[in-house]
Amino acid sequence: MTVKKLESSNNQAIITEEVNILKDLLEETTRQMIGDASFAKIEEIVALSAKQDYTQLDNLVADLSNEEMVVVSRYFSILPLLINISEDVDLAYEINYQNNTNTDYLGKLSMTIDMVAGQENAKEILENVNVVPVLTAHPTQVQRKTVLELTNKIHDLLRKYRDVRAGVVNKEKWFSDLRRYIEIIMQTDIIREKKLKVKNEITNVMEYYNSSLIQAITKLTNEYKKIALEKGIELDNPTPITMGMWIGGDRDGNPYVTAETLRLSATVQSEVIINYYIEKISGLYRTFSLSTSLTKISPEVEKLAELSSDKSIYRENEPYRKAFHYIQSKLIQTLIGLQSNGNTPTSRLDSTAVYSNINTGSSNAGVVARYVQDKVSEVATEFTEEDYPRYATAKEFKDDLLIIKKSLLDNGDDALLTGDLNELIQAVDVFGFYLASIDMRQDSSVQEACVAELLKSANIVDDYSSLSEEEKCEVLLKELEEDPRTLSSTNVEKSELLQKELAIYKVARELKDKLGEEVIKQHIISHTESVSDMFELAIMLKEVGLIDKDKARIQIVPLFETIEDLDNSREIMTQYLEYDIVKKWVATNKNYQEIMLGYSDSNKDGGYLASGWTLYKAQNELTQIGEDHGVKITFFHGRGGTVGRGGGPSYEAITSQPFGSIKDRIRLTEQGEIIENKYGNKDVAYYNLEMLISASLDRMVTRMITDPNEIDDFRATMDDIVADSNVIYRDLVFGNPHFYDYFFEASPIKEVSSLNIGSRPAARKTITEISGLRAIPWVFSWSQNRIMFPGWYGVGSAFKHYIDAEEGNLAKLQYMYEKWPFFNSLLSNVDMVLSKSNMNIAFQYAQLAESQEVRDVFNIILDEWQLTKNVILAIENHDDLLEENPSLRASLDFRLPYFNVLNYIQIELIKRLRHEQLDEDYEKLIHTTINGIATGLRNSG
Repeated sequence: MTVKKLESSNNQAIITEEVNILKDLLEETTRQMIGDASFAKIEEIVALSAKQDYTQLDNLVADLSNEEMVVVSRYFSILPLLINISEDVDLAYEINYQNNTNTDYLGKLSMTIDMVAGQENAKEILENVNVVPVLTAHPTQVQRKTVLELTNKIHDLLRKYRDVRAGVVNKEKWFSDLRRYIEIIMQTDIIREKKLKVKNEITNVMEYYNSSLIQAITKLTNEYKKIALEKGIELDNPTPITMGMWIGGDRDGNPYVTAETLRLSATVQSEVIINYYIEKISGLYRTFSLSTSLTKISPEVEKLAELSSDKSIYRENEPYRKAFHYIQSKLIQTLIGLQSNGNTPTSRLDSTAVYSNINTGSSNAGVVARYVQDKVSEVATEFTEEDYPRYATAKEFKDDLLIIKKSLLDNGDDALLTGDLNELIQAVDVFGFYLASIDMRQDSSVQEACVAELLKSANIVDDYSSLSEEEKCEVLLKELEEDPRTLSSTNVEKSELLQKELAIYKVARELKDKLGEEVIKQHIISHTESVSDMFELAIMLKEVGLIDKDKARIQIVPLFETIEDLDNSREIMTQYLEYDIVKKWVATNKNYQEIMLGYSDSNKDGGYLASGWTLYKAQNELTQIGEDHGVKITFFHGRGGTVGRGGGPSYEAITSQPFGSIKDRIRLTEQGEIIENKYGNKDVAYYNLEMLISASLDRMVTRMITDPNEIDDFRATMDDIVADSNVIYRDLVFGNPHFYDYFFEASPIKEVSSLNIGSRPAARKTITEISGLRAIPWVFSWSQNRIMFPGWYGVGSAFKHYIDAEEGNLAKLQYMYEKWPFFNSLLSNVDMVLSKSNMNIAFQYAQLAESQEVRDVFNIILDEWQLTKNVILAIENHDDLLEENPSLRASLDFRLPYFNVLNYIQIELIKRLRHEQLDEDYEKLIHTTINGIATGLRNSG
């Protein structure tokens, strides 16, 4: 049986209706702002775009004054955003409808668990699978938090539209509210005036936990256990989804990440989850009004009730309420201790005052934190923890909840366990007091510089960096295995870099001691090129007691990024896993060794086909190396939003991985606008997390190709095609003398780089060289000029060469597309990215280049684009792009006439800027168009 993936456009009629309402309100607002005469130009622009009369469109846009550009840019930037909201609302309805009507869809958890239940080791598989989305510090989401909040308001209103149609909700008031928010968003700055700081990134991403992730993950985990039990499999403590975080700990290329940002990230996360617990307990306190005159309680619950400071006469016969009061008091004390950071005496807050603030029947995620913070600053008297207890660990908190649960079970009140209490207990299992594990990351060159300085200051090696790889490993192993002293204990003055690095490791140690081992589990090494890179990190961890010769409290995770690094990864990991000290470290981590794979840099380095195939082969071979050494290799996929950075549909991306490469753990990055698209509300978050779990389980138990000879033949074919593709790609990007100028002149790379989209610089060293440019602005710029270059260039020629080499080769590729999930996903992503490109618009960007030689680069790209489209359609046996993805086709048809206009506006603004015809006050209009195009494409970087 074939099941379809849920899509927002399953109800295109209602989306059209909603979009027309939103469009009408936006038009009314805009007309009111600029008057009928100026608005008539917008109407004419829309008409020309719909007719695809781009010559007249270009002329009309060129005639707009800078003042008119302000509102026109905003209009065409906000319209795609409103279309997105409508599609998101419809998808949320579709998710709920399919689940409530027991309809099957691709990735549905009950279907997946049913498939796994037939396996001999089903309980082991379901108990141990763990998928970790890691929210990263690469925010290609260029909208402000304020705009995100406004879109959420509009989203909530649209969720009520079906009730409006049914007459359940007052139509006039609903329209009035919707118009108000559209007027506000039309008059609100879409783009940040100031560059984000790391602390802004931390607080921004926490909004997704409050609004969707905590609820979605808790609900999903409970459902996971329930479905397994229905299949006769009782699970003990599964965590199919846990969360990861880079923000605050990823300092690779970001000088603004420090020891304090790491501490802040962990502290804010703890505040968010403890606030959640306090509010849930508040709800349970209001609910559990059970009286001892009507029910019995356990002695343990009675003891908790006696410890409560709630002495109200109205609570004398309500022990559960008193018990929850005591638990909440301990949570509040825990929160105070967290916020005081050991520097401020702690005081037991007056519980009555707390309840007056939070037990009002409403939920407010920030009220407890603000109230407690105010009280911390008022504390004048020190109290002992014995007098005023707090929770030292999340387990202690859970144990108190289990006391209440057991009492309810023992006294026949099982029905009271469903709902909030069970969800709260489940949340503690998933989130503890830390919420999400924070990854640390640094470039290998920084670690080498720090270790070299340490060794020199300790009079061990004067010039460590000049040693051979063998000599480096010998020196480092001696320090790790034989010498217990720390190198930094000398009184020699330390460089600013070394001081900064040691400080962040010390904070990591403090946080693990304070919040538990789960708060920081991995340290990733960017540009891992040797075994010594990993031992250098071990030296730094040893300095603060996070690693010794017998155990490792933080796992060392190499990141292999470029094509060359991925090719070398086999030898590096083979050598690394053979060291006895490494075997002990791996044993500390239950015999798992994680490896991170970089999609972005490998693509920029070698092109789409070379990147995808090299990553596929590396997983196969690294998995085997792990098995040879008795180690479970797990992979962390550094994917971005676009195909050029490893993006694409998550289900297909996971199920197309090599069979056997997913043992039971997989981690993957979630970045920028992808976080908003996937986790913007709890329904869509639930669905996308469900997809991740189902895809991982599917890939663990389903072998698509059983004939080893057939897969070997497929791989040999790919080797030849990919080698050719790599040559074609590099010949243009690194071999053509005019390509560098083409990219910088015929794309908005300079404008993207000045956009306030994140805290880190756009380039590691300088923006004037492609090799030093970060993958995000690289891909972002190619998306803006609508070429989408990183997602397809070099594909067409390589396949065409293979097809022409021998009769029957096209049929072979068609067979591979039909039978091999990896190949199918690879080509489907190219199909998708080609559909979002527009070479007519790209031609207009090419005219921004000053010389004909530079502009001629576009002709090379255009020829390859047309060839790639023809070849892909031939292999797929399709007549047009997106033939198997009608929902995306419909979505693009909806929005293309509007955000295509933005490209023409952007081109005109760039012309004016480069010819000094754009005042400083109007420069940010370019950023507005960048935002609008990214919003329309929905995967910008």
